[in-house]
Amino acid sequence: MRDFDRVTALYERLSKDDEQQGESNSILNQKRFLEDFARKSGMKNIKHFTDDGYTGRNFNRPGFQAMLAEAEAGKIGTIIVKDMSRFGRNYLEVGFYTEILFPKKQIRFIAIN
Repeated sequence: MRDFDRVTALYERLSKDDEQQGESNSILNQKRFLEDFARKSGMKNIKHFTDDGYTGRNFNRPGFQAMLAEAEAGKIGTIIVKDMSRFGRNYLEVGFYTEILFPKKQIRFIAIN
């Protein structure tokens, strides 16, 4: 797959605990925030991967697993999240993805905040 054909993955996650903290991290707000960032950065071929109601303590989440499958297949060029806590809260696993797997697959990872 050519680099310019690769997807820009926008990943949103909200746990049930996060919902109680108010509107600022809602899935809709995350989507708008990420789309705005991607558009202003000139990124195209955007695809959303979303996990609503899933904890960040493990990575066995359907949206994350779908994104990971596309990443492993070489279909994703960039992954963007609002902040690291939306990606995950298990920092050892976060480190595996951001420091080992994504660089190996030539995937750029961006946590905006």
